[in-house]
Amino acid sequence: MGERIPVFLLLIFSYFLIAVARTADQDRTAFTAIKSEWQNIPSNWVDSSDPCGDDWDGIQCSFGSVISITLVNRNLSGQLPSEIGLLSQLQTLDLSYNKNLIGRLPNEIGNLKKLQVLTLIGCGFNDAIPDTIGNLQRLVQLSLNSNKFYGPIPPSIGRLSRITWLDLSENLLYGPIPISNGTTPGLDMLFNCLHFHFWSNKLSGNIPPQLFSSGMSLKHALFESNQLNGSIPSTLGLVQSLEVVRLDSNLLSGNIPPNISNLGNLRDLFLSNNNLSGPLPNLTGMNSLNYLDMSNNSFDPSDIPLWLSTLQYLTTIVMENTSLKGTIPVSLFSLVQLQTVDLKDNQLSGTLDIGTSISSQLELLDLQNNSIEEFSPQIAVSQVKIILVNNPFCQETGAGKTFCPTAQPNGSSTMPSNNCVGVACSPDQILSPNCICAYPFTGPLIFTAPSFSNVGNKSVSGKLESSLMHFFNSSGLPVDSVHAIFQKKSELQYLYYTLEVFPFGQKVFNQTGISDIVFQFTSQTYKSPPNFGPYRFIPDNYEYYMNGSESPPASGTPSGTSSNIAIIAGAAVGGSFLLVLLLLISAYAFRKNKKGKRETGKNNPFEEWDLHESNNSIPQLKGARCFTFEEIQSCTKNFSLVNNIGSGGYGKVYRGTLPNGQLVAVKRAQKDSMQGGLEFKTEIELLSRVHHKNLVTLVGFCFDQGEQMLVYEYVTNGTLKDALSGKSGIRLDWIRRLKITLGAARGLDYLHVHANPRIIHRDIKSSNILLDERLNARVSDFGLSKPLGDGDKGYITTQVKGTMGYLDPEYYMTQQLTEKSDVYSFGVLMLELMTARRPIERGKYIVKVVSSAIDKTKEVCGLKEILDPAIDLGTTLNDFEKFVDLAMQCVNESSSNRPSMNSVVKEIENMLLLAGSNPNAESASTSSSYNLSKGSSKHPYDEYFDSSVIIPRA
Repeated sequence: MGERIPVFLLLIFSYFLIAVARTADQDRTAFTAIKSEWQNIPSNWVDSSDPCGDDWDGIQCSFGSVISITLVNRNLSGQLPSEIGLLSQLQTLDLSYNKNLIGRLPNEIGNLKKLQVLTLIGCGFNDAIPDTIGNLQRLVQLSLNSNKFYGPIPPSIGRLSRITWLDLSENLLYGPIPISNGTTPGLDMLFNCLHFHFWSNKLSGNIPPQLFSSGMSLKHALFESNQLNGSIPSTLGLVQSLEVVRLDSNLLSGNIPPNISNLGNLRDLFLSNNNLSGPLPNLTGMNSLNYLDMSNNSFDPSDIPLWLSTLQYLTTIVMENTSLKGTIPVSLFSLVQLQTVDLKDNQLSGTLDIGTSISSQLELLDLQNNSIEEFSPQIAVSQVKIILVNNPFCQETGAGKTFCPTAQPNGSSTMPSNNCVGVACSPDQILSPNCICAYPFTGPLIFTAPSFSNVGNKSVSGKLESSLMHFFNSSGLPVDSVHAIFQKKSELQYLYYTLEVFPFGQKVFNQTGISDIVFQFTSQTYKSPPNFGPYRFIPDNYEYYMNGSESPPASGTPSGTSSNIAIIAGAAVGGSFLLVLLLLISAYAFRKNKKGKRETGKNNPFEEWDLHESNNSIPQLKGARCFTFEEIQSCTKNFSLVNNIGSGGYGKVYRGTLPNGQLVAVKRAQKDSMQGGLEFKTEIELLSRVHHKNLVTLVGFCFDQGEQMLVYEYVTNGTLKDALSGKSGIRLDWIRRLKITLGAARGLDYLHVHANPRIIHRDIKSSNILLDERLNARVSDFGLSKPLGDGDKGYITTQVKGTMGYLDPEYYMTQQLTEKSDVYSFGVLMLELMTARRPIERGKYIVKVVSSAIDKTKEVCGLKEILDPAIDLGTTLNDFEKFVDLAMQCVNESSSNRPSMNSVVKEIENMLLLAGSNPNAESASTSSSYNLSKGSSKHPYDEYFDSSVIIPRA
């Protein structure tokens, strides 16, 4: 027996080597076609037919299947053959900046069902984008920009529910923006998408109102330089996650919708070069706005709006040719971050007064072609370039010629400081910031929506260079230093830098180094500094690594080759010995633990998951990470008391800090409350599918050493319950309570309508609504959540669970759970927000308390006795009446009479739009519609009014 084991193991070893080395047959077929179609392929492809076994350049494999092709900036030419569809395990395809890759994108691209990243930037592809691209259900990033694609945007892209990055800019696409209509998909279905990049195409038609909704996570909406017409849809104001909106250089007309001011996170708003008309919108609510450009439209003549002076983060105001008149308010110049004010080509008149407390960052005040008559600054303004050309002031004798130049300077650029005394480079080399003569890799780095305008400031380039170097160093790329040289600001306000990247330890980059650098840009792995916005890097041709005299020494002389062969042979023998030894040990362990694994496998549903891989190896999850017990123990300081931030029926909650600095909340189950392993796994899969700005995000989980823990993002301002009770010290005025109500409603609406599968939360209450740093509502605790199937019943028959006081009486009596059960709980939450009372307090139920108060006075205003004293309604009584009316509709005893969460969202949005606009609010209607159970003798909560009972969980 002892002689047989080594032979057996050697057979296994031989089979293992063959299995790992050999590429799957269909993958070989695909690459045979690719090799025959492409020119300038990598050298180690030429004499080989085995991409995985021979370790082809740019190819990554896993168990004999190709999972990644990254051949960026390789001067490839030819077409992409239809056999690309045979690569069934392919996850990443990046062929960017091979401008001679041409022709159509084959329909077979839709066969790559596991593809997550498809990046074909700066190639020569043309023809229509194939409709089959909608089959790529796992796609997260789709970048087809800077090609020659033409035709309409395929509606099938709307099926890519996981996509977060969609870039089709700089093509020849035409036709309308596709939206869903019940039978075909559209872009309005992309609720998880953060980036819509469609600029510089020929898109036409109006911007469909259905394109935007409150459930979207969109950050960038870039539609500039198209042929879009019609008005700006008011639904744009519902997407509160937006940070950049570019609709400039189109054919848009009509009024700007007033609710666009709801975009409180918006940093950049570009509406210039359209046919917009009507009054200038009041943007008071845009508290994060940095860059505003509304130039060259047909607005009604008006004075400069005073609300501009209230936007404390404004850096840039560009309102050329917008029919402005009158004088400029002096308060405008004291905005602390203001850098540029461009108001040329208007009818501004009178005396220019910039005051004595102008912003220290102000660099440009351009008032050309106005009617300003006088200007005499009260303080020195040498740091500010003030341009008053073609104003009456400049025509007066003795006027300050400093402010009336006849020619404008070109954009400035920065050069590296010359600290390299005595260092001289040959004419074809460049001196790096670290005083090294080398051949840098160069290319334009373009920022398409910057939030600043002081582009000539050296600190701006320094910030960019510092950010790039930090990224290159942390990514292990062979970079010694970088230099960013500002070149120009284009008509579309894009910032153009020339980027010089210098090699580390040698004078030139090799091919792999160049490809790795470009890949970091095409994959958007590099994140630009704050306020720089979205970017594009276009690599220049780099030919120096082809020059033998300047390239690194060739790897080996003849003797070196022999030495390498010997080393490789020795390594192979040693590796074989170690592998055989490992197999022997594994065989022993396998036999010893085989029975045990059969038993534990039944209790560990994660057995088939590679829990400790971070490269998305758990296909059931979307972004959730598996933590070991030791990792959780470390980040919570061994579950220290100081990190204990809460407890409940499930267990305790701890604050933790991950190694990357992220704050998390760790929910640790008590032994007696732990679910079965299968239920825990199902809950994780469910939670990992929900992603919305008003839901708390699941970061990961731990199923290790007999523990069940969920790791959530940490939400800084605690629970709504603590805020209402005064425990957290947060004061909530009426408008803030409306916004919290809206945020929670949007989170629930997402669960009911847009989650896949749709989800009933089943435990909505104030302690499960968290408040982030801006007091935005975040729905949390999905421990009782139930997915709603696609059946026709519309309900689930299930054991009653939830928290008494919030529990739907119809669900309590029938055990039939529907989305309207969440609506009832939400109605109770609304009453709690209004009164700051617990649902069941001193034996009284809040729904009956409010209903009785309305019945007693016949007016909603009679509720003031039970209203939270911290609320000062002021002139918002009408909104309060609507709020109470909506809350009482939500707690109607009959679920069929309750509104949907989508209707609730729309009602609260309308309340916020009208807040403060009706100081003479009329009395509320009678309370007849609010009566609970008029014909029933006993409410199902009556027996519980003496205590707040939590129905136990499974």
